[in-house]
Amino acid sequence: MAAPSTTKVWTLQHKPRGPVTADTFALENKPLRPLNDGEILVKLVYLSNDPAQRTWIDPSVVKERAYGPAPDEGDAMPSGFVGKVVQSKSASWKEGDLVNGLGSWSEYLVLNEKAVFPARTLEGYPTSIALSALGMTTLTAYCGLHEVGHVKPEHTVVISGAAGATGSAAVQIAKNIVGCKRVVGIAGGPEKCAWVKKLGADECLDYRSPSFEDDLVKATDGYVDVYFDNVGGSILNSMFKRMKRFSRIIACGAISGYNSRETVNMNNIFEVISMRITMQGFIVSDFMAQWPAAIEAVKKAIKEGKFTTEGTETLVKAQFDEVPQVWQRLFSGQNQGKLVTQLES
Repeated sequence: MAAPSTTKVWTLQHKPRGPVTADTFALENKPLRPLNDGEILVKLVYLSNDPAQRTWIDPSVVKERAYGPAPDEGDAMPSGFVGKVVQSKSASWKEGDLVNGLGSWSEYLVLNEKAVFPARTLEGYPTSIALSALGMTTLTAYCGLHEVGHVKPEHTVVISGAAGATGSAAVQIAKNIVGCKRVVGIAGGPEKCAWVKKLGADECLDYRSPSFEDDLVKATDGYVDVYFDNVGGSILNSMFKRMKRFSRIIACGAISGYNSRETVNMNNIFEVISMRITMQGFIVSDFMAQWPAAIEAVKKAIKEGKFTTEGTETLVKAQFDEVPQVWQRLFSGQNQGKLVTQLES
C-alpha cells in the first residue's frame, strides 16, 4: 500500500488531577516521516487498555520513579498495541507481519525494528488474544503469583479485582494451574462474582455488599497465605487483618485510587509488623526472563481446558476518534477481563 503522509494521534493535553475529563486528551493530525533503514511502518489494529496508563499521566509522577512511560503534555498517549506491518525497511519484518509492542494512541507508527516482537497468537483464537490471555496482564498474573507470591498448592490465595484482566488470569493460574487449595476472588457485583467462580474460584466476594467485611472473615477462615492486590485502598486495609503470620502480599495495582485524591486510612497496617507480612511491589518487566515459560504454561493450560479465554476479553470495536472513551470504561467497571479496543478502518 502507499504510505500515508499523516496519522491521527491522541495527545496528552492536561495531566488530570482526579478524574479524566474531556480536555485531558486532544486529537491531532501529525506528519509521518519516511522510513530509515531498520524501521517499519505499522498500522495499529488493537489497543491495550490498562489501568496503569492512568498512573503514567498523573501530575504527581516523577519521571525517574515512574511505573512506566511518563508522557509530557503534548506527547502522544502511550499504549500497548497489536499492529500490522504495512511498510518495511527491515530484514527482520515483512509487510503483513503482526507485531506487538508499546506504542501510542496513533493510527500509524514508525518504529525501530527492535521495538516490537511477534504478536503471540494461538491457532483457532482471535488475534486479540495477544493482548488478553497471552498478553502482559496474564504475564503479570503469572509472574506475580510465582516470582513474588511463591504460591504453592497448599496455599489459600485471595485476589482482588478478580473480574479484571490481571485478576481473572490470576484466579485461573492459582486454582487451575498451580492447584491452590482455596482461591477467593473479590469483585464488584453479583454477576462478576458469579463469573469469577466459573473461572475456578472457590468463592467470590462482592466488595459493594454491605456485608463485605463479615463475608471476608467467613471466606478466609484459617487466614490467607497470599493476597494478590490489584486495587489498594480500603480492601487492602481489610486484608491486612486476614493474613497469616509470614504471609505475602503481592502489590500489583491500586485502581481504587487512580482517579481519586481521597485519603484512605490504613489503620490496619500494623498487622504487617505483628504478622511479619512480606509486601512486595513489582512490574511485569522485572521478570522478562520468565516470560517464555509463562506463555508456554498458559498455552498448555488453554489447550488442556484449564485456562479459559471465554469471557476473559471485552473487545470494543471503535473509531479512532473514540479511543479515550473506550479506555475510560476501565474506571467505571464496564469491562470483564481484558478491555481491548479494535480500531475500525
